[in-house]
Amino acid sequence: MSGATVLYDAPGPKARRRNTMIAIAFGVILIAVAVYVLVALADNGQLTADKWDPFITATTWTTYLLPGLWGTIKAAVLSIVFALILGALLGIGRLSDHRWVRILSGGTVEIFRAIPVLILMIFAYYLFAEYAVFPAEQLAFAAVVTGLTLYNGSVIAEILRSGINSLPRGQVEAANSLGMRKSQTMRMVLLPQSITAMLPALISQMVIALKDSALGYAIGYIEVVRSGIQSASYYGNYLPALVVVAVVMIILNFGLSTLATVVERRVREGKRKGTIGDVTIEDDAITADR
Repeated sequence: MSGATVLYDAPGPKARRRNTMIAIAFGVILIAVAVYVLVALADNGQLTADKWDPFITATTWTTYLLPGLWGTIKAAVLSIVFALILGALLGIGRLSDHRWVRILSGGTVEIFRAIPVLILMIFAYYLFAEYAVFPAEQLAFAAVVTGLTLYNGSVIAEILRSGINSLPRGQVEAANSLGMRKSQTMRMVLLPQSITAMLPALISQMVIALKDSALGYAIGYIEVVRSGIQSASYYGNYLPALVVVAVVMIILNFGLSTLATVVERRVREGKRKGTIGDVTIEDDAITADR
């Protein structure tokens, strides 16, 4: 039948009319709910201009939002760098020929991947405070970075391990036939290809790390959400403050996602032909140089 697919048959005229009516009814309900919410907010004085005026003054940004934004970016960037390093070590460790290394790496991944990020932050905060590992003014920052690193590093380890295991077995066999050690095979052949293949998942995890930095609010870390709440407490405009904070976070995540898309496209469209010693890698096949 024309318009049919493998998964389902194309709807007939009666089904199309029914689907259209359902879509229209759902749209009307959404509009009605949005109007009701806006009217309720207006009646409570939440949409007046004076509630939004603080955000067009430089003092609000320099006193509250910009320091919080810097705290968010600082914690996210540092934790992402550490998580990539930790994830690479644990991911490679799970593929080690040594059983004790596989068990240790696997146990670490499963433990920290199962614990909520907020619990990791709180545990790290009190652990660092108890043993005076960091100065008091850096405790919250260190705890946020530690929690994000442990959780995201464990997830990245699984992403890398899955990426390496998804590569054709012939890659390893060809490298072995050329006399390459396992460390060389991993570093020169498997890791570059697996990172390229799993780049979208890696970038998604970085976006999660950026958003999860807001959990530092619970241990007193100054990030953009906490700064927005402090601003709202001072000016008495909680709804506009939350809206502004949400817009800032959306812009941050959209910027990171856009950067990731550009990097991924350049990596995939880059050189498809690279040389490793006397080995040429072309179109995912390893052939001897002539």
